[in-house]
Amino acid sequence: MPAIAAISQSALTYNLKVVKRKSNAKIVAMVKANAYGHHLDLITPLIDGADVLAVSELPQAQLLRQKTQRPILLLSGVNTHTELQQALALNCQIVLHNQEQIALINSSKQALSIWIKIDTGMHRLGLDGAEYQQYLPAIKANPLIKIECVMSHFACADEVQNPQNQAQLKAFLQLTDSQTNRSMANSAAILSNAKTHFEFVRPGIMLYGASPFADDFGLKPAMQLSAPIIAIKHIKAGEAVGYGANWTANKDATIAIIAIGYGDGYPRHAKNGTPILINDQLCPLVGRVSMDMISVNISNSFAAIGDRAILWGTDKLRVETIAKYSSTISYELLTGISNRVEFIQTI
Repeated sequence: MPAIAAISQSALTYNLKVVKRKSNAKIVAMVKANAYGHHLDLITPLIDGADVLAVSELPQAQLLRQKTQRPILLLSGVNTHTELQQALALNCQIVLHNQEQIALINSSKQALSIWIKIDTGMHRLGLDGAEYQQYLPAIKANPLIKIECVMSHFACADEVQNPQNQAQLKAFLQLTDSQTNRSMANSAAILSNAKTHFEFVRPGIMLYGASPFADDFGLKPAMQLSAPIIAIKHIKAGEAVGYGANWTANKDATIAIIAIGYGDGYPRHAKNGTPILINDQLCPLVGRVSMDMISVNISNSFAAIGDRAILWGTDKLRVETIAKYSSTISYELLTGISNRVEFIQTI
């Protein structure tokens, strides 16, 4: 019996409604990285409900175009004439984020729609303010180019009091005005600062039911990851479990062996005590995570071989909790599930 990642359609629908309650802006659903690991085939509510769908790479745009005629935003833009032609054939809207791309975009013999990305402080992608002001007139002068939106990206939106947020917003406002569509808000900004919403918001992690903050805002987990118990061991006080013997029972214990490990995408660095949900009881992980298995102390609960353990994806055990126990973030866990795991669609 394999590990299973069940993708809830009702949760995706609900989380999209949360975005709509928080903002009146149009929604660019971030479905990059195979929909944050949820699989493009299993996110119909987002595909049907968003105004624009955003991916990072052309192969993802190709898969998405087979499912919908909605606008697709290519976040990485294009860097060669071949990529430009592929993007045009898919009717993608293209992000322009560096000087080299400007000549390429201007060489197009076909009409195209672009988003211009400004670097307001993230210092990753985007034209700086001077470059934007320098090149904007020439871009506007090209009759084949339609500027759909001007965008930027917060570096610290999940730290509400970080002064860089206000500095970036100020820089963005100095460079843009309401005569052009604008976009700056990711999930954290959507949830925390209405002044950043402008005409388009770009929700990502919140669509999948995880929050960038300690408050979960009532978001519903879209992925429930589970795996079966394949063995039960009874050990004596003083006996150790797993590689490195880094957990030793201080009294007699019952241990359930669950068929999931880092080969499936469960985090190898999950600490002793990381909660696992078995028959609605939270039970602690004991010993190191192996490639194919984890061990869980079920001494204070009941379980049998064949019962399924939930690794994350309920209100009682959210992926954010597992991320904290593993010294990582929910984004990495959700996008890191391997192809050994069976993905299914649920209501």
